[in-house]
Amino acid sequence: MARNKAQDVLARLQALPDDGAGKADEARRRIDRARTFNGYREYPKYGIVSRYFVYRQALLEEADRLVQAHVLREREDLFFFTFQELRDVVRTNCADDALVRQRKDAFRSYQALTPPRVLTSDGEGIAGAYRRDDLPAGALVGLAVSAGVVEGRARVILDMAGADLEAGDILVTTFTDPSWTPLFVAIKGLVTEVGGLMTHGAVIAREYGLPAVVGVQHATRLIRDGQRIRVHGTAGYVEILVDRGSDWTSADASPVLIKELQHQRP
Repeated sequence: MARNKAQDVLARLQALPDDGAGKADEARRRIDRARTFNGYREYPKYGIVSRYFVYRQALLEEADRLVQAHVLREREDLFFFTFQELRDVVRTNCADDALVRQRKDAFRSYQALTPPRVLTSDGEGIAGAYRRDDLPAGALVGLAVSAGVVEGRARVILDMAGADLEAGDILVTTFTDPSWTPLFVAIKGLVTEVGGLMTHGAVIAREYGLPAVVGVQHATRLIRDGQRIRVHGTAGYVEILVDRGSDWTSADASPVLIKELQHQRP
């Protein structure tokens, strides 16, 4: 497919009246360069992730020592210091408990916030809505990023550390990054609240052949953990299913909750 697309682009460039042959040659060189070197972009990512794992293990070992010395109350307290502050804690064997509590409280308050879907460089939050009139009643609309239709149990996961997935589950989350990739081995579908065609979850879903819909606003709140859902990765929407005795049929997401979420400020 990629080769056919390249040939189509080169043929159209070749047909241009103003030095089409030269433009086609230049495009051909750039295509060859991109194919040769694109794979190398993964090497620094791999190096960074590998090193950060080593750094984390070293920091946690130091945190355990500080806990044993009664400098820190919990090993995770270490992450609430800047690196320079941590150096001082290690050097003096003295930590500011009040500072840790203050930053923990701030962190919890940040977790309760709902960021705007789009934030401009001027700090303006922009909201919008999908213009779709071809959806079943109660369907949750999003962006179609990986084709196919699949049904299964929704597992709403906000923290990968607490992931409890079984084969055939559908992952519902806010977003994914490379650290989530191992979870894709077990799931058979993906729903995220943010994302686009080239974000991590969309790319990995296509590589693994998993139907996926991203950009489903408030998906982790409208879909309850354990519910059966149907993901329409080709059409770009999700249905919440209910057992009618003989089969599973589509049901409206809670109209009250949807209305409340739509009127919340970012």
